[in-house]
Amino acid sequence: MKLIPNNRILNDIFFNFRTQSIFHALICGLFTVSVLLPQLAVARRPVSKLVEPDKTPTTTSEACSNNDISLNNQVSRVASNVVLASTWVSKPNWGLENIVGTLGPYVYAFLNRSSWPNINERAKQARVPILMYHDIIPKKQVFFDVTPEELEQHFQTLKDNGVTPISLDQLMTHLQTGMPLPEKPVVLTFDDGYGGHYEYVYPLLKKYGYPAVFSIYTNGVGNNVGRTHVSWEQVKEMAANPLVTIAAHSVSHPADLTVLPPEQIQKEVVESKKILEANLGIPIRYFTYPAGKYNEQVASLVQAAGYDSALTMNDVDERFAGASENLLAVSRFGQSRLEDVIAQTWGGTKLPSWKIGFDFASPVQRTDMTIDKIPLILVSGGQPITIHADSRYTVKEILARSNTNAVAAVDGGFFSLKFLNSNVMIGPVLSQVTKQFIPGNNGDNQKLGGRPLVLISPHEVRFIPFDPLKHNTLEGIQAEMPEVTDAFVAAAWLVKDGQPREATTFNGLFDFNAARYRAFWGVNQNKQATIGVSLESVDSISLGVALVKAGLQDVVMVDSGQSTSLVYQGESLVRYEPRPVPHAVALLGSPSMTNTPPCVLVQKKTKHRRT
Repeated sequence: MKLIPNNRILNDIFFNFRTQSIFHALICGLFTVSVLLPQLAVARRPVSKLVEPDKTPTTTSEACSNNDISLNNQVSRVASNVVLASTWVSKPNWGLENIVGTLGPYVYAFLNRSSWPNINERAKQARVPILMYHDIIPKKQVFFDVTPEELEQHFQTLKDNGVTPISLDQLMTHLQTGMPLPEKPVVLTFDDGYGGHYEYVYPLLKKYGYPAVFSIYTNGVGNNVGRTHVSWEQVKEMAANPLVTIAAHSVSHPADLTVLPPEQIQKEVVESKKILEANLGIPIRYFTYPAGKYNEQVASLVQAAGYDSALTMNDVDERFAGASENLLAVSRFGQSRLEDVIAQTWGGTKLPSWKIGFDFASPVQRTDMTIDKIPLILVSGGQPITIHADSRYTVKEILARSNTNAVAAVDGGFFSLKFLNSNVMIGPVLSQVTKQFIPGNNGDNQKLGGRPLVLISPHEVRFIPFDPLKHNTLEGIQAEMPEVTDAFVAAAWLVKDGQPREATTFNGLFDFNAARYRAFWGVNQNKQATIGVSLESVDSISLGVALVKAGLQDVVMVDSGQSTSLVYQGESLVRYEPRPVPHAVALLGSPSMTNTPPCVLVQKKTKHRRT
């Protein structure tokens, strides 16, 4: 499904409504959506007949127990909605466009959520760790115990590294819809309902404003034989705080649910939910397998009991949440892996934008990711331009000599290899830096028919099939894009209209199916210019599939192999010395003089000419 047509349809529908009463209705709808959509988006399923529906609503006193952080977030959200609403009334067209662009992606994600219990493809690309703790006590008894001082140091480490603990509801919404998370998210979980959870963990959660999950097995509540456990009064107090999520952890915490008879498994799963709901007066939507042990039969009974999701663990196969089998087996990491996993945590790609135009105003940002075992570096944002150098240089040197405020660049179009210092390109080229249009060689042009012609203006980017008869003059490309500032012919589409390209579309391009270092550039689903490289050799088809998963909408391959080069903030990001090239695609930072159409000089192409 293409987002742009949907966006235009929505705008056309909205812009045809002009009455004040309609505006009032839509404003009310905005508030309704902003409040209800996050709740609706959480992975929900019909309650099984095995489980009685919760009949005890949250009391007013419980509802008023929100801490300052939660309240501030709500006030901020309402304030933002008021501003949007007032703008909507005073400037209806502008306001509607803004609201469609803001809410549209969330509505789209919710309506296109994955079928339960499957994990959304977008969420699979994120790296969200769930950290698992057990007892918190002053003096350790086993290796996985944590002292209160160590726990606070863990919390401070999260804060110092810009990591944002999120709730289990947030994570489950993300796993089913792909809705965005903070840049560096983590989920905190504490198993078995130990007394230290109330005495040490709960105060620290309130101090830092961190949400967490407490998995309670009901026979342990109030049982202080051996280790201390929380009382029902303490669990009730914790459950009333919006920072806390309570999960069922069975009745008796058996060592291995999988070896029990079905009726015993059902009792452990169903009764623990009933007991917690009866004592706490809240729905219990999550289950945590004791010792992480489960199989298909156990998972089926968890599903039948009406749980939305279940947490597991495996000491020899720890995974990020998006890499879990499904929502009935969400993986976790032991707390000893904290420093390792927070160095890798990533909230995933943003939702596809429903903006009317391109976004060339966002800051230039780097993202490292591995998709389908292909390590990639993507740099997105800023204003795209091309640089046609007067000879061949490394991309790093091209940027240094360009006299622009470019933050990043990737090597660009193909060029003649006959002379080492030649800047002659294969196909026509226009660069706003040189303000020169140079036609391509007629012999070369005939071989380029149908390849992507890249057209850039201050306001848009287009990739169209190159026609040698139409596009070898400045007038010809201006007929396609009147404000064109940059143009060149790329190798092939890797992604077109949000879909990876098949082998038949490469039209015999040399080595398209061979494993090589690849360089590329295009536009992501947020309509931002994006450049990037693969850090390992990959064929074009596999790369296209990975780039779609990374959130790219249209991507073309540029010169690759030993030319593959990516520079960000003055540093080369490839692991080898790339060969010199005469052309680069760059991303500018803040607005510059290059945002206005240049006065273009048209030159006849001379063989191996240096401009």
